[in-house]
Amino acid sequence: MKKVLRSDIVDYQTYNQTRDSIRSAALRLKEPRRIHVGPHLTFLFENTETIRYQIQEMMRTEQIVREADILHEIETYNEVLGDSKELGCTLLIEIENPIDRDLKLTKWRDLPKHLYMVNKEGVKIRPSVDSRQSGDRRLSSVQYLKFQLPASTPVALGCDFSEYQYETPLSGDQKQALAADLSS
Repeated sequence: MKKVLRSDIVDYQTYNQTRDSIRSAALRLKEPRRIHVGPHLTFLFENTETIRYQIQEMMRTEQIVREADILHEIETYNEVLGDSKELGCTLLIEIENPIDRDLKLTKWRDLPKHLYMVNKEGVKIRPSVDSRQSGDRRLSSVQYLKFQLPASTPVALGCDFSEYQYETPLSGDQKQALAADLSS
C-alpha cells in the first residue's frame, strides 16, 4: 500500500479551510473498514487516505508546524499501513468499566495470538502484532496488527481465545473496501 508522503500533507491552517469535505470523505472511507468482533473488539483497517486524514487531524489538534515533528507524525502513522498484499489495522479493545478493563487486559495478554482473518478458501490467517503494545503485566487496549493476504480477499474476522470466541462475517461493502486496499 502506498505510504503517505510529505507532499501529501498541508499545514494545519490550509487543512482547516477544506477540513469539512476531507473529514466527510475520510469518515465514509472508514465506515466499511470498522469491523466489530464480539462486544469488545473493533478492528479499524487503514489505507493511505484514512492515514492521511489522521495525520492532518493530529497536526490540526496539536498545531504542529515544525518540519521534524510533521515528518515524525508521517512516519509513525505510516507504520500502521500494510505493505504489498497486507492489511494494516488498529485493534481497539473496548471495555468501559476501568476495573473490568484492567482485569481483562491482564488475563487477555495472549489474545493477539488468537486473532484471525478468514480468506475465501476458509483458511485462518493470523496477524503479525506490534510487540511494543504488550507489557510484561498486561495487554494494551490498542493493538497494531498486519494481516498478510497474498492470494485472496478476507471473508471474516475472528478470535478463538478461550475467554473470547467470536467470528464476524464481512459484509459486501467490507469485503469490497478491503479488496480495494489489498490491490492498491
